[in-house]
Amino acid sequence: MCINHLIKAAMTCQNHNPRFAYIAPTYGQAKKIAFDYLKQYTKDIPGTKYNETELRCDLINGARIMLLSSENPDSIRGIYLDGVIIDETAQINPTLINEVITPALSDRKGFMILVGTPKGMANLFYDYYQKAQSDPKWFLYKAKASETGIVDKEELDAALAVMGSQKYEQEFECSFIGNIQGSIYGDLIATLDDKKQITRVPVNPSYPVNTAWDLGYNDQTAIIFFQQIGHQIHIVDYYENKNEAFPHYAQVIKEKDYIIEHNYGPHDLDQTEFGTGKTRRETAYQMGLRFRVAPRMAIEDGIHAVKMILPRCLIDVDNCSKLINALRHYHRKFSDKERVYKIKPVHDWSSHAADALRTLAVGLQEQKIKNNNRQQVVDTNYEVL
Repeated sequence: MCINHLIKAAMTCQNHNPRFAYIAPTYGQAKKIAFDYLKQYTKDIPGTKYNETELRCDLINGARIMLLSSENPDSIRGIYLDGVIIDETAQINPTLINEVITPALSDRKGFMILVGTPKGMANLFYDYYQKAQSDPKWFLYKAKASETGIVDKEELDAALAVMGSQKYEQEFECSFIGNIQGSIYGDLIATLDDKKQITRVPVNPSYPVNTAWDLGYNDQTAIIFFQQIGHQIHIVDYYENKNEAFPHYAQVIKEKDYIIEHNYGPHDLDQTEFGTGKTRRETAYQMGLRFRVAPRMAIEDGIHAVKMILPRCLIDVDNCSKLINALRHYHRKFSDKERVYKIKPVHDWSSHAADALRTLAVGLQEQKIKNNNRQQVVDTNYEVL
């Protein structure tokens, strides 16, 4: 498909001496994957010439299609391009796109298409995937094998049996968490992604904004900004930092251009700090931050509460990219000895965002229980009267 797109663009381009490129991670891949297709689909175009050494095709209108690799980005510097296809983008050197390809396309206003199979989140492909979700100028298409019908159902079932579900999801179902064993929220985030619930979520000025916190000092402090709009929860912003005291976070809150109604904090807000003799909640109050404390709850129960609210969430893909990454990564470690995943999640960079979301879920659950209890009291009093 991509090679045919390049050929069509090369034959119809109105610029002087059009230049197009297909770029693979290595020179060998470019030759094996694309050169036979390039020759097959141009062989009937009169005047076409091929250079086997340089892996290029020259067309009758002066256009040229080149097959290149990302192994040495400096070797491509100085060229201009009217269009480029970058294949297996997850394996591409970021320097190539940022410092070489983008300038090469700029003066010709050329196009760039990035294709590939997801290989986790720590690569350029995932970064551009998120960019395409948030920017309407980008086109995004996800081709799951189970939906395209290109591969027979029997073959997919056989691949699943051999590869296991996580590797299968990565290779066949376009999953960015396929290489994260034991991901806790990964499937739910993937579902939100498929349902377009990870998108641009602007603040609705008709509703107040609430916050949910995970507190740390030497560790990260994470803050989720959200709105309750009907049955839905709109997560509109996310902030995290470390080695900062409450005044810093109080200032972050004050600088927001919307009204904060409730701050939901974790149960350890009521712990007394030895340096001041005050609880964290009292310290926050002095800084103008009033908290509703989420009740202490077993981690597994808190995770269950998060799983219950996530289907109701819309998450802003631009402001909350760190939160989304963390929720995809948050996982349990697999015990090779016991052949099971451990109950306690791994504590790493993703834990703080996940804990803040747990505060949100538990805090809302507690608030719902209180509201129901108040309603029951009102109903009972009404019956007595």
